[in-house]
Order: sequence, then C-alpha cells, then structure tokens
Amino acid sequence: MLDLGTRISAPFCAALLGEQGAEVVKVEQPGAGDFMRTMGPFARPPDDADGARYSLAWAVEGRGRKSVTLDLRRPEGQDLFRRLAATADVVCENFRPGTLERWHVGPGDLDPRLVTVRISVFGQDGPWSGRPGLDRLGIGYGGLLHLTGYPDRPPVRPGVTISDYLTGVFAAQAATAALYARDARGGSGAVVDAFLYGSVLRVLEWTLAAYDVLGTVRSREGNRLANSAPLDNYPTGDGRYICIVAGSDTNFARLCAAMGRPELVDDPRYATLADRAERSDELNDLVAAWTSSLPTSEIEYRCIAEEVPVATAYTAADIFADVHMAARGDLVTVDDPVVGPVRQQAPFPRFVGAEPSVPDGAPRLGQHNDEVWGALGLTADDRDRLRRDGVL
Repeated sequence: MLDLGTRISAPFCAALLGEQGAEVVKVEQPGAGDFMRTMGPFARPPDDADGARYSLAWAVEGRGRKSVTLDLRRPEGQDLFRRLAATADVVCENFRPGTLERWHVGPGDLDPRLVTVRISVFGQDGPWSGRPGLDRLGIGYGGLLHLTGYPDRPPVRPGVTISDYLTGVFAAQAATAALYARDARGGSGAVVDAFLYGSVLRVLEWTLAAYDVLGTVRSREGNRLANSAPLDNYPTGDGRYICIVAGSDTNFARLCAAMGRPELVDDPRYATLADRAERSDELNDLVAAWTSSLPTSEIEYRCIAEEVPVATAYTAADIFADVHMAARGDLVTVDDPVVGPVRQQAPFPRFVGAEPSVPDGAPRLGQHNDEVWGALGLTADDRDRLRRDGVL
C-alpha cells in the first residue's frame, strides 16, 4: 500500500495495515518529508557531533514502512505516482479534499481496482468539507470535547490525539473490508471517506439517542458517573491515583470487604445501584478517604484479593516495569536507523499463537528511493536526473 499521509491519521491507518502484513511505501515531499519528522520530543543521534535533533514522535509513527520522495505538484512526479499506484492495492491520504484531484492523482486518475482511503476533518463533501483542521477540531465538532473534564471547569482534551488515532483504526478496518469485497467479487476497488469528527461521533455511546428521545444534553461528569457508584480515580496515600469500579451489587460487596467495612453492604442507604448513585458523592468520598490512607500497592493488593476491578493510573515508567506487560510482549525494541534501539509499544492487536512482530525502524527520508523507483524501471541515471530536478 501507499501512504501519502502526514502527521497521524493516515500514517496510523497505514501502520496498522503494515503491522498486519501489508508492505507500506510512504511517499514524502522531497527535502521536507512528513511533518511528524519535525515534532518533539527529540533525541540526539549517537553519531551526530553537530547535535542534530531526531523526532521520537517520528520514530514511533513512521515505523514499519519504506520511504520514497516525490513531488506530486510536478507533472513528472504525478506520472511517476500513477505508475507506482498501479502496483499497489491501497492508497491512504489525508490532504484537504480536492487536493489529489488538482494534482491529477485522485481516485478517478488511478487504477479502478485500488482502494483509496481518504481521511479529512469534515469529510469529502458537504458545506464544511474544504475547511482545514486537526485533531482538536475532530473531538470538538464530533461532540467529545464537551464531555471531557469536570462540570465546573472548561472542557479538557484527552491526553493523546484521539480523533486522529480513532479515524486511522476505522479507516484501516474499512480498507480491509473493501479489499475483501473486491477480491471476493472480482470487481473494482472503493473510496473510503473517513473523517475525524465521524470516528468521534461513532463512539458517543447513548449521547445522541438520549437527546433525541429525552431532550437530555449530556455534559461533563469528571471521573464519577451520575448513574453508578462507587467509581472514581481515587487518590492514594503515596500521591498517586487508582481507578476502582464497584457499581454493581457484587463488586460493591467485594469492595466493602477489601476496605474492611462489610457492614456497608447491609446499610439501607446503599442497598441498590440506584441508592448508591443517589448518594454517589457521599459514597465516593468514603472510598477516597480509605484509599488516601494507604499506599497504592496495598490498595491494589486488597482489591485484587477480593476480586474488585482495580487499576493504577500508570505512567510510562510503570508500563516499562510491569511484569504482566513484559510477559505478554506488549513492548518491543525497534531498531531505529538514526538513534538505534528504541523500546515502544508492540503492534496491536495480535494473532493468538504468534509472537508480536517487531516493525522496522522509521526510515530516513527517501531511504528507499533506489529500491522502489529502481523496481519501477528508473535507472540510476534517471534517478539522478530527477533528484537534480527536484522531482525526487
């Protein structure tokens, strides 16, 4: 497949397909490449005495693919891309709608058997399709930003660029389905219209149905829920936070045992889920007082012993030290061509019985020009000329 994307959404779609077996060739602008190459945090390459900075964001997002350079704004570059696309099954891009058509490399200009994944903020058509935007607009327009945070404070974005990643996941699934349909029926490919706000809209749970039927405008609830208690990210005695989910009758009884407060199970104030939800602040504060008196490890130990759903809010250091993740192979060491071995998250999901694969390191800009363009029939002289002309 060909990855024409920049930043996160389209490259992440390509990464997922690559980690599940696809050969991915990333097409980048000569001289500059993907914008992700310029984003921090940065590391200094061990063999670079000049102190050049290398993007660790790129080391993760760029892994598992080959890099070629090509100027799609040039007619000769457009012709080369059409030739390259004829050898592929999938093209994935996230330019503003209409850009590929202006460059004469849109779906109508390419082999009809191709599956073209088009990712944008607002979709390929409609009044707002031409608007620029990034992840924050996806979570805002899609309705998630309004729900994130505490009711008495401004909305807070999630800790990662969630609409980019969500859209990449949905897009990869749709590309796989389109390929299956094409090959099963012996027909043509398809164009996937994946848009950032759409992926967010799809995971809004009951938010829209409740507005339509009940007129309820869902809003921010913080870490507690109005219809379930006890449930919160509770402070611990050693300055951390731990998530306990004990809304059901069974889990509430288990938590009472873990807390050494079995009498709470028979307290009529907390007899049912509805009762506990009505007194959610009171009950959550009671649990918070207990967690605040103990170190995190002790709370986990007591909850696990009573089979209470519990998890500490992990940091990266916790993830690296965790025995379960180590046993499962959830981290892999990727051999980056610039900074060497870098431990990072393993491909996901995985196939039962197969070891987690280790992706190739994120390529240097144009690292595979000779290999890919040579296989397309360009001689060394051709490639040298195209480099001098700024096409490669």
